[in-house]
Amino acid sequence: MSRWLLLLLFHFLWPCVWPFRICAFNAQRFGEKKVANDEVLNVLVKIVKRCDICLLQEVQDPKGLALSKLLGVLNRQQDLFLAVSSPPIGRKTYTEQYVFLYKSEKISVKDQYKYEDNNPSRPDVFAREPYVVSFTVQSAGQWLKIEYTLQDLVLIPQHTEPDKAALEIEALYDVFVDVRSRWSCKNVIIMGDFNAGCSYLSKKKRKSLRLYTDPDFHWLISDSTDTTVRESTNCPYDRIVVYGQELTDLVTFAGIYNFTKELRLSEEQALKVSDHYPVEMNLDVTLGGSKTLLPSLVCIVLSLLIAGGTRNFI
Repeated sequence: MSRWLLLLLFHFLWPCVWPFRICAFNAQRFGEKKVANDEVLNVLVKIVKRCDICLLQEVQDPKGLALSKLLGVLNRQQDLFLAVSSPPIGRKTYTEQYVFLYKSEKISVKDQYKYEDNNPSRPDVFAREPYVVSFTVQSAGQWLKIEYTLQDLVLIPQHTEPDKAALEIEALYDVFVDVRSRWSCKNVIIMGDFNAGCSYLSKKKRKSLRLYTDPDFHWLISDSTDTTVRESTNCPYDRIVVYGQELTDLVTFAGIYNFTKELRLSEEQALKVSDHYPVEMNLDVTLGGSKTLLPSLVCIVLSLLIAGGTRNFI
């Protein structure tokens, strides 16, 4: 059997090889002007296509033209991306949208809604209310009886107003309670540009927040992680918070995607894309949920064969 045939088998067995990646990216005034720059658009495509689900924030594209162009270029690649977008959200004349881009062969949208910011104790706390989306992570590789462990996955996005970061992060707990009252879900991720660092949120202030004090919530991006592009700043603004130990146990990696370094850009080139780096998490959503040992054994055997060569394999 040739090495190429083994690689082909790996291609069909992708669920047991590659991680499931969820990303959140403040794309900094993402709109028609940004995607009109081919170099910037090319970088955006490279960022998004790495992710199975990618949350874009600070989207200013009410006509959907920028998003349509991004999807058009993305879908020249192997995976078919679809999008679910919030309406423009904000106060007075300034609005933004939350946009989720996702690989449709693996994921489908189950439900969605805009959080009603009408808590009597804290009315109108959010400058941009979360637009909550429930996903279903679809099974794959049925002939090997591979099944994903995540049959439901709820993402709560948030881009806080910097000067109100602590207040809005505290209110995210109320959003979580509202989501749980609406849907029977146990896999919940809260993510986005929280402005959760430097002068906007001190460590002392964060320790009083329910999202931090409740032991069922796990902050995956540490205080020492710099999520900003500028070399002159070092702030952990962007965060991922996971609810529950079961989901947390599936996490194999969490951090930033430093596209300046990975794509060999100058700081000036990178800042044309955004002043934030994407934050991301990898999940093991296949092997943990396999109903049979066959997928695991096949992956192990193929890994050894490809790593060691095929001279003695017939």
